[in-house]
Amino acid sequence: VQLQASGGGLVQVGGSLRLSCVASGTSRGLATMGWYRQAPGKQRELVATIFRPDDTNYAESGKGRFTISRDTAKNTVYLQMNNLKPEDTGVYYCYYRVPMALSATWGPGTLVTVSS
Repeated sequence: VQLQASGGGLVQVGGSLRLSCVASGTSRGLATMGWYRQAPGKQRELVATIFRPDDTNYAESGKGRFTISRDTAKNTVYLQMNNLKPEDTGVYYCYYRVPMALSATWGPGTLVTVSS
C-alpha cells in the first residue's frame, strides 16, 4: 500500500484547508483511514479516522472544526479543516490500516502551517 497526501500549506488563523490522501495498491475490503499529526517537538497524535461514514473518531481538539470523509471508490480520504488555530500547525500524516493488521501504513506527510 502506498499513500499520497496533498492539500497542506500556509493559512491564517481562522482559515480552512482540505487535505486529501489517496491509497494505492490496496487489497479488497475496507480499511480504516485517517490522519495523525506531529507538531515540532511533540509526539504524533490522532487527528481523525474513519472506517465507515458512521464510524469516525476525532481528537477533542478538532471536534466541531474538522470533518473526515472518504470516497471508497477512489480509495481517498479527506480532512476538511475549518477555523484553523496556530496549534493545528504540524506535519499531517495519512494513515491506513486494515482490520486485524499488526501495523499501519503511513504516508510521507504534508505540512500545515497556521499563522497568527
